Amino acid sequence: MSMPRRLPRGRNALPPEEVARVHRERLCRAMAEAMVEKGYVGTSVEDVLKRAGVSRLSFYRLFDSKLDCFMTALEYSTELLLGRVAQALGRSGGGDPVERYERAVTGYLDALKEEWPAARLCLVEVYAAGPEAVARRGELQETMTAVHADVLGATGEQGLLACRMLSAATGALVSGPVAQNDREGLDAVRLQLIAHVRALWGSGVFGAGAG
Repeated sequence: MSMPRRLPRGRNALPPEEVARVHRERLCRAMAEAMVEKGYVGTSVEDVLKRAGVSRLSFYRLFDSKLDCFMTALEYSTELLLGRVAQALGRSGGGDPVERYERAVTGYLDALKEEWPAARLCLVEVYAAGPEAVARRGELQETMTAVHADVLGATGEQGLLACRMLSAATGALVSGPVAQNDREGLDAVRLQLIAHVRALWGSGVFGAGAG
């Protein structure tokens, strides 16, 4: 989620919708970066404006509040991280489901390390932003469950439950190192997750084709 270019001051040739898109992306990126230093509670709209180089008037044309901006930043950050998983899977389409899982989880953890503001927003600051953000985080957790099920070819209630538990466990395991600003700690999580999934696969818990 690199910071989009700053628009030139004064009149420019860009259509209004493009100006709004660039401002929205700059503000979302600035929100994530500011929270690395100050957390959600300590970050003000003014902090975001200074980082983004966007006026207060432009901010309130796009968002109703700091929370509204945060919720949009959460969507951007989630799309970024899921996109990295898709890229990891797309680089080599072959392999059995466990090998595909290893590529997916490696892509995800690499994305967390490289996109630290987005990682902290999704995994740490979301819980400080209040019930609406936490509820959305729960919905996104179900998206991660679906990704696990697709990658591992899970079938039946037992297989889907195993993916739901794996998704929740992944979130819990990565949140600790991210909260502590410990990028290297994610490497140990990767090894734990891969070993656990291999054991689960051997037990046949994911359904058809497993075991």
